[in-house]
Amino acid sequence: YGRIDILVNNAGTSSANPFESVETDLWQTDLDLKLFGAIHTSKAVIPYMRKVGGGAIVNVTAVLGKTPPASSLPTTVSRAAGMALTKAMSKDLGKDNIRVNTVCIGLIRSNQIELKWKKEAPELTWEEYSKNVVGPTIPLQRIGETLEAANVITFLVSDAASYVTGTSVNIDGGSGGTL
Repeated sequence: YGRIDILVNNAGTSSANPFESVETDLWQTDLDLKLFGAIHTSKAVIPYMRKVGGGAIVNVTAVLGKTPPASSLPTTVSRAAGMALTKAMSKDLGKDNIRVNTVCIGLIRSNQIELKWKKEAPELTWEEYSKNVVGPTIPLQRIGETLEAANVITFLVSDAASYVTGTSVNIDGGSGGTL
């Protein structure tokens, strides 16, 4: 349609290892995918957003980037870098009416989570696994659904969030250790 109004940067893998076991190539791969992927894609669309008077960018990161546990490298570092990127971009691009926010994902139903469920407890239904195996560690006592994450992202790119930029929103059922 000749214009770009919305960009959602969402790419990732979960590479979680102890610091001393992470080789340089794994650091590079993770940062290239999660951080530099968002940088390059954003740089490509910003001119189009400027041309139409603004837009919205949402960087998908992870709640563990705010409070990284042990043996969570390099994924938590690249996610924390994505949050810093979001804040800095929001300050640079606000004058162009381009809003930049991040969503910090917790446990959300995905292929990766479903594979874990089928490996760990194939005898349980999804609802049983979500509530009884994983749920007790999450205040809402279940794994989130993809539509719940999509709804928050949709809000952030909509006109309803026209005065929201440079912020991070946890989508984690309350499990995160920070605001």
